[in-house]
Amino acid sequence: MSSTWYVYIVRCSDDTLYTGITTDVGRRVAEHNVDDRLAARYTRARRPVIVAYAEPAADRAAAARREAAIKQMNRREKTALLQRYPLLRAE
Repeated sequence: MSSTWYVYIVRCSDDTLYTGITTDVGRRVAEHNVDDRLAARYTRARRPVIVAYAEPAADRAAAARREAAIKQMNRREKTALLQRYPLLRAE
């Protein structure tokens, strides 16, 4: 199975940022916004969320490593990433 993995960042309604990984950014953002069962606990109370950034990764492991690296960034570093690559789309 050769699905492309992505690291994504969504901007929540309270202007916080949530980072995750998926093989389908559009589907995952829709889950964050509608389906309580599949949405991340963090985003459930911060709807709606909009995709702010998506970056392809070589495989799931690479996506998870990049997700961890982004989660270690402070707010200023994440904002700089979003400004450097405005709406880098997965699709």
